[in-house]
Amino acid sequence: MLKKRLIPVLLLQNGLLVRSEAFSIHQIIGDPIHEVGRFNEWSVDELIYLDISRDDSYDLRRDDKKLRGLTSPLTILEAVSRTCFMPLTWGGRIRSVDDMRARISRGADKVTLNSEALRNPELITEGAKVFGNQAMVVSIDARRRPDGQHEVYIAGGNTATGWTAADWAREAERRGAGEILVQSIDRDGAGDGYDLDLISSVAAATTIPVIALGGVGRYEHYVDGIRAGASAVAAANLWHFKELSDRGGKRALAKAGIDIRKV
Repeated sequence: MLKKRLIPVLLLQNGLLVRSEAFSIHQIIGDPIHEVGRFNEWSVDELIYLDISRDDSYDLRRDDKKLRGLTSPLTILEAVSRTCFMPLTWGGRIRSVDDMRARISRGADKVTLNSEALRNPELITEGAKVFGNQAMVVSIDARRRPDGQHEVYIAGGNTATGWTAADWAREAERRGAGEILVQSIDRDGAGDGYDLDLISSVAAATTIPVIALGGVGRYEHYVDGIRAGASAVAAANLWHFKELSDRGGKRALAKAGIDIRKV
């Protein structure tokens, strides 16, 4: 059985790292280059960058030599990949196989599709044929409906699709996805823990690995995510506000008897 993974997620908005809450509040917390050095030192299992920008303005607002010239997602990715020594997944603003190729050629090991995968599901299949299923991650953002079902939303959590998270995950796997990244919009930035029903429903609907995201406020929440069926547990905000977050998270997982890669 494969070891469970612990993954930091970095959110990029117009070139800067942000903290997210409910998909609507975004607080600038740093730049994307210095942060990756810290994760290298911690030897994290993997790293995910998600570009959530709504326009093409990229301004790091710094005079640091390392940050000059970083005016697009691709130049930022190139700079990140030069110092990233762990598997790297890159998502956001990917609308074609050429967009995937541009990111993989600049150092990404995997790409993640969200809105465009639902608008054009064949894109998943095309990407899998060119780069392999293992390089295709489909990201699902979901809200809980009054009937208890979790509905998939796209366009930054603003547009309902009518798909349940479980049904779309099943379809994404059929189309060629090698992994599912599932996030609860309701839990984003709340710190109250994962939406375990959401994770369980997606994990039960698929045979590929599921990465849980959204709501982690303490290390024990990782354990809950694994027990709900996730193959990997991820968080964004927690990594910025707790030092040595890899050790704290892995200690909690190991204490619960979960097989993980040692720090």
